[in-house]
Amino acid sequence: MNRKQLVDNIFAKRSFLCVGLDTDIKKIPASIIEAYPDDPITPFNKAIIDATAPYCVAYKPNMAFYESLGAKGWTALENTVAYLRENYPDQFIIADAKRGDIGNTSQLYARSFFEHLGVDAITVAPYMGEDSVTPFLGYEGKWVVLLALTSNKGSHDFQLIEDRDGRRLFENVILTSAKWAGPEEMMYVVGATQGSMFTDIRRVAPDSFLLVPGVGAQGGSLEEVCRYGMTDDCGLLVNSSRGIIYASKEADFAEAAGREAQKLAAQMDALLPRR
Repeated sequence: MNRKQLVDNIFAKRSFLCVGLDTDIKKIPASIIEAYPDDPITPFNKAIIDATAPYCVAYKPNMAFYESLGAKGWTALENTVAYLRENYPDQFIIADAKRGDIGNTSQLYARSFFEHLGVDAITVAPYMGEDSVTPFLGYEGKWVVLLALTSNKGSHDFQLIEDRDGRRLFENVILTSAKWAGPEEMMYVVGATQGSMFTDIRRVAPDSFLLVPGVGAQGGSLEEVCRYGMTDDCGLLVNSSRGIIYASKEADFAEAAGREAQKLAAQMDALLPRR
């Protein structure tokens, strides 16, 4: 999916919501486990997708939740992506994998996620530098989502370290990576809990899309994210995972997820510029 398609979908749906499919087998309702003991992940994801698809423009499965189950987990992931492609082809799919290794290894990661799995984007860790990131670039309609300023407490351990010119590490990551790819194929992860620091992000990445986790269960403010980070074409994909997919642990889990997604989408509609 290219940038124009993504932006058009955001304004058509009046939403920039990304639903995180962090599907933990220990949190799936018992009714699903009992009905589908061999693979409860796939039917749970399908039900969540059917309930939330009208209110979001993207889905972000986190690889850890699938890889932790071995081959069965990977199969459930493949089933989920295939279900989205067949039934909701307008949805942008992000593999939250945080890959990043030496060049030949990154090439294989890129092949796995873009050619085999068929997702639109993958999160990538920048620590190893250019040759670990560029193998993910150059796929038509595919995106790298580079970690920049994350929402976790430990982000301050490294990401805010200043160089001799007073430039922080996350700023150097953005400025350096902008030489490898433009805003048509490179996004950045910026945590919702960073608040007004979105101003600093926009100073070094004025036109890039930002993937923003941390709204909802992690306490990030949607209003702050939009106040400091939104651009004329939105420029944001705001993710909510636990607050949506685990809105209920009972048989009405899908309906509850749909209600929570609808609430967030309504807030986004009010904050999104009119075209």
